[in-house]
This record gives sequence, C-alpha cells and structure tokens, in this order.
Amino acid sequence: MRQPSAPPFNAPAARRLRAALGMGPEHVAYGMRASYGLPYVTPDLVIAWERGSMVPGHPELTALAGVLWCSPGELLSRPQTLREHRIARAVAPEDIAHAVDMDLRSYLRMEESGQWRGNERQSAALARALDLTLPDFVTVTGREVKLTELLHSAVTTRWQAYVRPVAKLAPVDRGVLEDVLRELHEDYQGHMAATLSWGGGSKESSESGREFLDRIVADFWARVQDAAA
Repeated sequence: MRQPSAPPFNAPAARRLRAALGMGPEHVAYGMRASYGLPYVTPDLVIAWERGSMVPGHPELTALAGVLWCSPGELLSRPQTLREHRIARAVAPEDIAHAVDMDLRSYLRMEESGQWRGNERQSAALARALDLTLPDFVTVTGREVKLTELLHSAVTTRWQAYVRPVAKLAPVDRGVLEDVLRELHEDYQGHMAATLSWGGGSKESSESGREFLDRIVADFWARVQDAAA
C-alpha cells in the first residue's frame, strides 16, 4: 500500500503561531513529547520544520497544532488532495465516510489512491462535508487532468463542441460556461496570430502557445469566478 504523502506544511505559519504564543522551539518539543507521546521530537526538529528543511507527518501535524492551540488547517498551505482537505478541516476519515454513506475501508482506499469513485450523490455529500469550492472539488475528485485536456481542445479547435463535456466535469452555469470558453478560444487564437504577426517564428509561437495552455485551468476558474461575481 502506498504511504500517504505529507500534508502541504506552511512553515512560516508555524513559526508565526509559536512566536505569537511566546514559546520557544524547546517548549513546542516538550509539549509534543509530554502531551502527544512523540518522544523523538526535539527543538532541532521543530526548527527544521519551521525552516522548511523537513516536513511533519500527519500525527506530528496534529500534535503540533495542539501545542500551538490552532487547527491543523492553520498549519497547511492550500490543500490539493482529498486527504489534505480533510486534514485541513480536522475531520476524521470515519466522519467523512459516514457523511458520504461509504464504508471506511473503501473511503480510505480512495484517499490513498487519489482516485474518487463515488457516485453523484456521494460526490455532492463530499463537497458539503469538506466545504469544497468547485475548483477544489474538481481537483480532489481527480477530474482536473481531464478538464485540462478538454480546455486545450476547446481553445485549439471548435469551443462549441466542448461545452457539454466540460459541464459534466465542472457543473458551471451553461451561459457562463459558453462565454468563458468562447473568450478563452478567442484569446488563444488571437494570441497565436499576434505572435506570428510580430515576426515570431514557429519556435516562439509554439512556446507562447504552451505558456497559454499551461495556465489554462487557473485562467478558466478565474474567468468563471469573475462572471459569477
């Protein structure tokens, strides 16, 4: 079984929270040893976490949050995976499994594999239980790779053919989705045409196009958010 990846630890936040409490690394280490049964935690290890040279694992993160009187989420950078979102909200896997009406072992297998296989009802329950935004929901359910492929095709060919496939992955208002796909298509095509008209050769044009496509998912969500505002 694959070992779970370490959570995205926010080292500056850990240092800031410790300083706000007037604690030294030795106080944090003592608290983690005495209250959480982690005898190997030393002041040097705490300093290594705060400098980003080492990353605490899941039990260490929970203990560190307890010593610093904060939630685990306050010690994390932006979560990416299903496991990271759950940990950031300090929710037990048993609670999520119950919320989505799934046995615990099946849910944990999905966390470990990074592949969400719940049905639509379970997916909606997952989004509620973890308070996921739509972009986060698409990411944690493993749909972002497919969304990237569809968006690439939409801007390089006929965007109209991709409204329905994109909507299945990202349930955005159809009118908003059509506007965003049309804008992305026009921007990409205009961008490529401008690169060529400026005298850019095929290499420059290709690199410029790749840069546009590399950021297309983030650009897509930013435009959806602007349209919904």
